[in-house]
Amino acid sequence: MKIPMSPPDTDALLLSIVETGGSARLAKLLRNPSGPAPDGRYLHWDELRRRQPPPDLRTEDWWFSVKAARRLLYKNTPFTDKAGSPFVFALVDPILAMLHRIDRDASGQIRLEAPIANPEQRDSYLIRSLIEEAINSSQLEGASTTRQVAKEMLRQGRRPRDKSETMIFNNFQAMRSISERVGEPLTPEAILELHSILTRDTLDDPTAAGRLRRADEHIDIVDHRDRRVLHVPPHADELPARLERLCDVANAHDTDPFVPPIIRAILLHFALAYDHPFVDGNGRVARALFYWSALSQGYWLLEFVSISGILKKAPAQYARAYLFTETDESDVTYFLIHQLEAIVAAMDGLHGYLRRKANETKVVEAMLQGSARLRERLNHRQLELIRHALRHPSSVYTIEGHRRNHAVVYQTARSDLLQLVELDLLSKRKAGQAFLFEAPADLKHRLEEAEFSLQRSTEGR
Repeated sequence: MKIPMSPPDTDALLLSIVETGGSARLAKLLRNPSGPAPDGRYLHWDELRRRQPPPDLRTEDWWFSVKAARRLLYKNTPFTDKAGSPFVFALVDPILAMLHRIDRDASGQIRLEAPIANPEQRDSYLIRSLIEEAINSSQLEGASTTRQVAKEMLRQGRRPRDKSETMIFNNFQAMRSISERVGEPLTPEAILELHSILTRDTLDDPTAAGRLRRADEHIDIVDHRDRRVLHVPPHADELPARLERLCDVANAHDTDPFVPPIIRAILLHFALAYDHPFVDGNGRVARALFYWSALSQGYWLLEFVSISGILKKAPAQYARAYLFTETDESDVTYFLIHQLEAIVAAMDGLHGYLRRKANETKVVEAMLQGSARLRERLNHRQLELIRHALRHPSSVYTIEGHRRNHAVVYQTARSDLLQLVELDLLSKRKAGQAFLFEAPADLKHRLEEAEFSLQRSTEGR
């Protein structure tokens, strides 16, 4: 990856403008009509220099006017860079628009086209989102297992077979741990425990799980294609204090200056990844901390989306947002905008998924419409499995997977599946020490037969 060109020194530009054009030219530039985000884009110098400047302006003058407008808006964050200078951000219009959208749709009581607020179905939607985030976050860090195999492993409760599957399994466990810790204070010990869960049995040095990197463990962020060093994290000696500071910020109810809650969650993500306190797994920990902070501050809908799924589509942009920040006076606005765009895109993806699920449900419900007695006999978990099986013939289910998908105890999951076997809607076979339950290819016909059998049984009483 190419490191973006650093902007010209703003103070040197100021001196040049005054020397060549005097106060009149300076005043004209400070009245810059394009503001801090020309055409709604918060452009880095490396991007802006490739564009046509406004009439009568050199590119350097245009950058100066944009930068001057940004500096008027800068707020210090509670975090500092390696030189001890605070990271800064500007609440420009693109950020305010996305914050409004997220505040409106992710923390309030909204109507959805599929009932994730329904307690009977909420758990299955939640498990699906945890699986998606576990897979996507791990694949961002190099896990190579296919989505289908990973989903099968998590849904069936199968133990992972290799490092990639272990990364995904660990991430799933970590996301569930995050959900259970929502609202609890964040501590360095909790972060170390989270890292231990995420990296268990995946590190070259197993003792590195759950501890900070040491001074003799030199870590650089490198582009593996050309071995270019992209980022050198703070020295290991600074990490305990920086981790304490991160927890203080995460637990603070008020900050001065005020930092909007979702911005604070993104800053935790940024700060952890910038510090890179572990030999590996930093990105996964950072994204998990974002979820913990967002959920703890009331953004409940984000539990149902996979932010990493959006980041995975354009990993270079994810890395570039860090580089833009580090090369432009520690202006973290670039990263904030990138993450907010990812959140909005993930929310849009959730709504699209829910619309598709609603449509699929209508089709399947039409199939089940004539099975009134069968519908009365089955609970919502069994009906959800039947709906899935009708869409995915020959699918295989396990007791453990059913238990996980619906957050029920083992005995309940076992009873659900065995009853479907008794009704001849699933077949059962032994695989090692476990039973596998398979959806027959002629499930629609069997539903009709089961309904007829129940009807005959009722009439015979």
